[in-house]
Amino acid sequence: MEHLVWIIPAAIVLLLFLWAMGTYNGLVSRRNAAKNAWSQIDVQLKRRYDLIPNLVETAKGYMKHERETLEAVIRARQQAVDFRNAGNIGELMKADGALTQSLGRLFAVAEGYPDLKANQNMLSLQEELTSTENRIGFARQAYNDAVMKMNNGIEQFPANIIAGMFNFKQGEFFEVEAPEERKVVKVSF
Repeated sequence: MEHLVWIIPAAIVLLLFLWAMGTYNGLVSRRNAAKNAWSQIDVQLKRRYDLIPNLVETAKGYMKHERETLEAVIRARQQAVDFRNAGNIGELMKADGALTQSLGRLFAVAEGYPDLKANQNMLSLQEELTSTENRIGFARQAYNDAVMKMNNGIEQFPANIIAGMFNFKQGEFFEVEAPEERKVVKVSF
């Protein structure tokens, strides 16, 4: 009977330890899933940024009078690359929106150049960019899903106790801030 007095508290302590360990490991897994999802966005954004100079160079020969539009795309791309390299997710989201808008203007202006619309290189770049935009959209959705799961794990009781003890921080959702960014960009030639 005396052994029972020590076994019950020891079992309770062991169960609490196992629960804390499992909760901590679950939070780490969710945090790593969110980081991985962000990396998937990052890969697609790099692909997009690599395509843009080729797109601009192809359009340059046809759009001699649209220097301002081409320069806006180049500036927006560089700003997005800079924020991406700095790891600033919030600023990158804004810069990415500005890049999407400038690409939209480029495509709208390009509509007035029939030879450019028929250029095989431009058609190929447009197809690659459209594919990349779709991949970015799917990667953003996966990232937001991973962030939501991580944030839920951090906020829900009793896991929030472990999250607070080990300084787990909530993730930032990839959101569209400006209403004009919510519009669909037309990328047809």
